[in-house]
Amino acid sequence: MAIGVVIAAAGQGKRMGGSVKKQFIELDGKAVLLHTLALFTELEDVAEIVVVTGAEDVSRMRRLLGSYPDVKVVAGGAERQDSVRMGLNALRFSDYVLIHDGARPFVSRGALLRLIKTVKQLGSAILAVPVKDTIKQVSDQGTVISTPPRKSLWAVQTPQAFARSLILEAHQRASKEEFIGTDDASLVERMGQEVHIVEGEYTNIKLTTQDDLLVGEAILRQRKGEI
Repeated sequence: MAIGVVIAAAGQGKRMGGSVKKQFIELDGKAVLLHTLALFTELEDVAEIVVVTGAEDVSRMRRLLGSYPDVKVVAGGAERQDSVRMGLNALRFSDYVLIHDGARPFVSRGALLRLIKTVKQLGSAILAVPVKDTIKQVSDQGTVISTPPRKSLWAVQTPQAFARSLILEAHQRASKEEFIGTDDASLVERMGQEVHIVEGEYTNIKLTTQDDLLVGEAILRQRKGEI
């Protein structure tokens, strides 16, 4: 039961600011994407990896990944969902797929192994953590509509894992019906399929702003035993 990985790294990173896209920003002397990629190359069950990047960055990405000749690089589409679908189509022999954000380099090996175990058992699994803050549903006018019970709310992370046949069908349906979901799991949900939660870790952050880089540097120092 081989695992394939699709890493979505086609974003523009506008909220990060600066001229360097976040997947190419260096963190501890190494591009963010290389930190992310290393997590998956060390897993025995992973049989193939596809990195999806912007069409204008394909050559640059291939140079960056020169030490990973088996990793396939493909051009993405207009939306993240389009890019993931293109990555899925580039897989050749995987039974299950992990879909991950290229700018989320801190997911732990333990979380990945829990996720893989669950997806093999149940066919779908996503990493998530319970929300810490009270969440308000707010109207367009800026007034509170409701306060959902916090115990039922989870903040979703990646990877999200699915049987390959299931997520391919979900993406194909969404494309045909011109539906754009908030994440890959939402495409499976709208088919009436169950999506199972695997508890992740709060350190599995996505690097979106300059402040996230500061947090990311602290996480790396902690893991290296420097703090």
